[in-house]
Order: sequence, then structure tokens, then C-alpha cells
Amino acid sequence: MEESGRKLFAERLRDARERLRGLKQTQLAEKAGLPVTSISHFENPEGTRKPSFDNLRRLANALDVTTDYLLGLSDDHVGMTVDNALYRDVQNLTDQDKEFAQAMIQKMLEKNPPKE
Repeated sequence: MEESGRKLFAERLRDARERLRGLKQTQLAEKAGLPVTSISHFENPEGTRKPSFDNLRRLANALDVTTDYLLGLSDDHVGMTVDNALYRDVQNLTDQDKEFAQAMIQKMLEKNPPKE
């Protein structure tokens, strides 16, 4: 992670923790299973510590944001996580269950048509 990437990561992490989730560093540390000192180091834009891939995933999961958002690769903190999970789950259904799910989705769309 280059210096500008580290600074952006530090800013995104702090923003997601404070603004998006209203958490203190101790609360995020507990949710992510990390030491509070690690959160402090990661949020320091002048610091040199960067998270491992595993810790990056822990932070993203604890904050319910994407790793791409934290890394500055996307400005969308939600991303496609819900869609990806839904797609993955649908792949595990039987053909009959897929047809049933499609019918249910059609009924929901008829009840609440998408806004243009």
C-alpha cells in the first residue's frame, strides 16, 4: 500500500467507524476481534502500519462495508455484497426452488414496481 493509499485507507476507516457506524475505536476493535492499538495505528494517516488481508476483511465485516471502499477502490461503501450473496444463494437452489423464488420476486415487483 503506497503512502497515498495508506492515507486514504486511514481516512475511510475512521469515516466508516465514526460517521457510518457511530462506533468508538474500542467498539470497532471488539467487533473486529483486533486490539484497540491496531485500530489506532490503522487510522493514523501518518502511520506506517497497514492491515493484513485477514484484518482488512475483519474491519470491513465489522463495519459492514466493502474492502474496496476501505481501500479507496470504490466510493460505494455498500457495494454489491447483498447482490453477491443473493446470487450465490440462488445458485444452490433446485430448479423448482428457483422457479418459486422467481415467482415470489415477480409478485413483489408487481406490488412495488421499481421507480424510474
